[in-house]
Amino acid sequence: MKNVLVILDGIIAKKLLERIVETNTGNNLYDIIYTNDYILPEKKPSNFIFYKFDPTSQSKLKFVLDKVMHNEALVVLNSKNDTLSVAENIRKYKKNFYFTIFDSWDLDIQDDKIHHYKGNEILANGLLEQLPNIPILAQNIGLKQGEIMEIKIPFGSSYAYRYIGSIAQKDWKIFALYRKQILVNVKPSLVLKPNDILLIIGKPEVLTQVYNAMSRTAGHFPMPFGNNIYIYCDPYVQPQYEILDAIEKTKTLHKRMKNKKLIVKVTRPTTVDTMDKIKALLENEKDIILEIDYGNTGINKILKEDKKRFNIGLIVLTQSLLKYKEAIKNIIEFKIPILKIGYERFASIKNIVIVLNDTIKYEQLSPIVFDISGQLKLKIKVFNLDPVGDKNKDELLSHLENLAKIFNQEINTISNHNNPIRELTKEQKILQILPLKKDMFNRRKINFFTTDSDLLSFDLTKYNQILIPTVEE
Repeated sequence: MKNVLVILDGIIAKKLLERIVETNTGNNLYDIIYTNDYILPEKKPSNFIFYKFDPTSQSKLKFVLDKVMHNEALVVLNSKNDTLSVAENIRKYKKNFYFTIFDSWDLDIQDDKIHHYKGNEILANGLLEQLPNIPILAQNIGLKQGEIMEIKIPFGSSYAYRYIGSIAQKDWKIFALYRKQILVNVKPSLVLKPNDILLIIGKPEVLTQVYNAMSRTAGHFPMPFGNNIYIYCDPYVQPQYEILDAIEKTKTLHKRMKNKKLIVKVTRPTTVDTMDKIKALLENEKDIILEIDYGNTGINKILKEDKKRFNIGLIVLTQSLLKYKEAIKNIIEFKIPILKIGYERFASIKNIVIVLNDTIKYEQLSPIVFDISGQLKLKIKVFNLDPVGDKNKDELLSHLENLAKIFNQEINTISNHNNPIRELTKEQKILQILPLKKDMFNRRKINFFTTDSDLLSFDLTKYNQILIPTVEE
């Protein structure tokens, strides 16, 4: 049992006392000091003792303070002077007592053992939350700094139709989700949908950034994986033409997408000529960072450090770098998209292509397809090619058509029973989007032993491809 002192007066005293009585669990003993019978509740629980007197009276207040050792006190008065007087009197008799005062006047009390409950600030925050597109914070939980936030997923958000496990949650976390007013169990395989209400917890400044990202309805890939595009260059193992081609294509992508920066990391520079040509490509370019590693640090360590430093949302790899099997395993663990550079020119790309395969994985990456399409202003071509006839793909196609309406984009669907890879190889000037799979980087000597169109597509070196991490059920 804890002893609690409550000193009440003014317009909110009656309602506050009613709430204290309503929430009474019998675990506290209350001493209530009041001045007006108007505030008294009809029900007076046995663990409540009421004292009617002016709380600014030192002698009467001392009598109550001396009666028991109070664990907490709450002072809610309608007058600034009375509040200051009562606070001063409590401190006079209780030197190290922690207590709370209701402060509507921004009182200047230099006492770190007094907690100011700022009424005007709380009221302003409550009214602010009634406006649209304003984050809702839990004001009186935890550190009371706004480390818990409620976010509603709007239509068109880059987070809509994303699996929770595919969202990097650094310094914040989704801990509850409401869908159609029902609390849903949060798990990595759960896909977010428009109108879902999330409760997230984390650092207040981080939550504000998360709210801004989730509330946006325009395309913002590579968010929510990260803010920046990163290209790794190693002249020791990459031919000069391959490095320059990759940088040129990545520059084109950077200019057309809404990432913040393009980071070009060069390790083990070999010749002055190569470095001069790289610098010439990046000269006078905005939002591009060139970093050179002269220490032969190693691809694994460099990527691990740079992932955090640069908040990488898309990493660019060429055919030569794909041979680093150990490094590729680590990159996959980062759970960030990969741009695999192909031989086609990036500037000439006209269509984004997806070849429907695994329903779960393509549901996850489908909103990203529309996001990228919108930013690059490319048409979407969907290959619904199935030689064996899979009815599940009809459901996936219906899902894509619904997303097309939400994003206000058109899709061109090609449906037949032809071999999907044979039809794909007829295409030109495309950017293909695929789910990122570990099996893609395994050696496959004879391709016709697999029927997985994702693996067969990945083996095509002609096309530029973006590989999107997905979550296994």
